[in-house]
Amino acid sequence: MNTGHTFGKCHGAGDPKHVGAEPEGSPIEAQGLGWKNTLGSGKGQDTITSGLEGAWTEQPTKRDNGYFDVLFGYEWELTKSPAGAQQWTPKNYRGPGVVDAHNTKKRHLPIMLTSDLAIRMDPKYSPIAKHFHSNPPAFQEAFAKAWYKLTHRDMGPVSRCLGPKVPPPQLWQDPVPPLTYPTIHAPHHQAWLKRAMLDQLTPAQLVSLAWASASTFRQTDKRGGANGARICLVPQKDWTCNAGLQPSIAVLKRIQEQFNANFSPVRVSMADLIVLGGCAGIEAASSSNVDVPFAAGRTDASQAMTDIPSFAVLEPIADGFRNFLADGIAERPEILLVETADRLALTAKEMTVLVGGFRSLGVGGPSLIRRFGQLNNEFFVNLLDDSLEWKEMHNGRYQGIDRKTGRTVWTGVSRIDLIFGSNSVLRGLAELYACSDSDEMFTRDFCNAFAKVMNLDRFDLADNAISRL
Repeated sequence: MNTGHTFGKCHGAGDPKHVGAEPEGSPIEAQGLGWKNTLGSGKGQDTITSGLEGAWTEQPTKRDNGYFDVLFGYEWELTKSPAGAQQWTPKNYRGPGVVDAHNTKKRHLPIMLTSDLAIRMDPKYSPIAKHFHSNPPAFQEAFAKAWYKLTHRDMGPVSRCLGPKVPPPQLWQDPVPPLTYPTIHAPHHQAWLKRAMLDQLTPAQLVSLAWASASTFRQTDKRGGANGARICLVPQKDWTCNAGLQPSIAVLKRIQEQFNANFSPVRVSMADLIVLGGCAGIEAASSSNVDVPFAAGRTDASQAMTDIPSFAVLEPIADGFRNFLADGIAERPEILLVETADRLALTAKEMTVLVGGFRSLGVGGPSLIRRFGQLNNEFFVNLLDDSLEWKEMHNGRYQGIDRKTGRTVWTGVSRIDLIFGSNSVLRGLAELYACSDSDEMFTRDFCNAFAKVMNLDRFDLADNAISRL
């Protein structure tokens, strides 16, 4: 809705030839400034921006229902602004006119833009506009909610909002229920759950599910993440990148039911169980005695708490960590990998160690791995093998060929894999992790990077990774 047109005016006081080039197209002496206006003073009553000229209401400095009064009060005819832009003026106008913004002795006809008339004429939006016209309190409430959404939707969950005037959680904030029960803080509870999960699922299955759940997080607007377990709900459960995860989810749901029945009043949420499963998978796949950091306290959202169209925009078109690329994507996957890492607040080192670790576990396929399912640095060792040369296959993947014998050693290797040998920064990191004495560092760095992603949306934790950015 064009409710912003209750205030202010358009600016198109003269011919657009008076407006100079944009900043990048201006001469160097303009020093980054552009759109120089040579009409009169170039400002105030001589301002030219949109090319449209005029105000929508008879009192453009007052917030009232005048916009709808004028919009529905007249028929409209197409006219031109002083700058020659197409706009609309009322036929048989009977009002007092609009006081000029710079000369109170002058008055003008109100104007409407084509977008305004579309609100009046469109079969979907016209009833809404008429409802607001006849019900000003409903309009004020709707505007307040829309304004709150506009100015706060990049802040993430309502828990990040401070002050005495914070409204109740809104659907667009992806709400989750509060924690109202004792949960799995005790080590013996977590140990029971880890054993139950590892008895039925492989480390790769557990880590894949945890990553798919948590890696939806976006540091840009603090949406997504593992809290809420929306990977069990529409639309996330049906995303192409999550194909094949439902059997693992079904197993975890049965384990959740068993635990909650046997350990009452302590309960475990699916959100916590999914993340704990990822930790268990890494610990089981490691040859050393590692303990992946885990913090309980997540809760499970319901389908009613999930705005499906709004949440659908979080669906990844690529996830290089899992070697996933949606059909029809022309962008180079290695570039999309870096974008994903940036969205997850990962450093180049964290991105590198996660990819190498996931490949060794078999997350996204066992590329460049022979000891499949073990957390180690084999991916980097095999990638940097100087005896190999790489050739592109017909399907956009690559094969590694022994330089001396011509024998094919590896097939199906992706551009994402090879970028860690091609890019100078990433190659340096790959060489670091490929060293024969780097096992301990590799495992430690991988566990810490994994735990960081699992907790990106835990704004209730004092040491949350996002709080340190």
